[in-house]
Amino acid sequence: MEGKPKILCIGEEWKGSNSSGLFYALSRIGCITNIVNELRYISLAATAFQAKLFNRAIRPFQIVDFNYRLMSETTVFQPDLVLVYKGAFVKPETIVYWKNLGIPVVNFFPDVSFMAHGNFIPDCLIHYDHIFTTKSFGADDLKLNFEIGNHKISFIPHGFDPMVHRIIKQDGVEKFACDASFIGGYTPHKYDYLSQLAERSPGISLKIWGNGWRDKCQGTIGKSIQGLPIMGDLYALGINSSRINIALLSEQVKGASSGDNITSRTFHIPGSGGFMLHERTDEVLQYFEENEEVACFSSAGEMIEKVDFYLNHESERLRIQKKGYEKALNAYSLDNTAQMLLSVLTKRGLI
Repeated sequence: MEGKPKILCIGEEWKGSNSSGLFYALSRIGCITNIVNELRYISLAATAFQAKLFNRAIRPFQIVDFNYRLMSETTVFQPDLVLVYKGAFVKPETIVYWKNLGIPVVNFFPDVSFMAHGNFIPDCLIHYDHIFTTKSFGADDLKLNFEIGNHKISFIPHGFDPMVHRIIKQDGVEKFACDASFIGGYTPHKYDYLSQLAERSPGISLKIWGNGWRDKCQGTIGKSIQGLPIMGDLYALGINSSRINIALLSEQVKGASSGDNITSRTFHIPGSGGFMLHERTDEVLQYFEENEEVACFSSAGEMIEKVDFYLNHESERLRIQKKGYEKALNAYSLDNTAQMLLSVLTKRGLI
């Protein structure tokens, strides 16, 4: 193929989403893209009980409408490639429709488990021409659970979005300022570590942003819970306003052979210029050098000790913070991710 491909991109589109970041990166490196934002067709944002019930009732009709729109967009745009990001609402027959037209269809899957996000993803996986997973164990899970061969699978880690994850300094936002923070959704593992930090270090200012925390957390940790997620520019601002950004990983869930070893946060924090204190895994140390570009911990006790140490050793914290930021800028933006994706597809003869 001469030049960059025309790509029909399917996924969530909002400022700060990993899917949007990848789609925009493909545009920046020269691809012609058309984005179908699934959130325009599928109602997912309701918080009131009655609204949730209504959305659940109409969702089957929305899914039919969404897939019809995918086919009509194909007729107009005539893509060289279809890129489905996650694909929780893409039906198998829609993928078959594209393949009957001779259009390669690939999936970029960002999560831990292929089996924890509804029925469409497991039903569709066998139909994709190639699957990109952001988890190093994803290929083994696809082979074990779906009998998909390694030749159809590539591991590509997350990256940071330079349009969003960047250094932001703003006056009048004291509500974000803190000694340490965690930005992300509730899980029991994260609660265990952060509650120990709150109890054993009551003198520090700890802020926890994300979904699922308010209803589950009482006691000492309660005063740290902000009650809302922060996204887009506020996410980057929250990172910049915290002296220490704690990067906790998600646990193993149904259908996955492992919990996270790295996550999008692994790259968002240094890409935004923040100091990162990350759970120690062999994988994170493939991307950042410990005590030079990142600080790490393997237990709640070590995390608490490191928080205390780096709050009291500012020059060392700032040195690591600067080097981590430089490393991220040089190697881990979503522009690099987009280039890797195109390189794989070219080698596979899909574009």
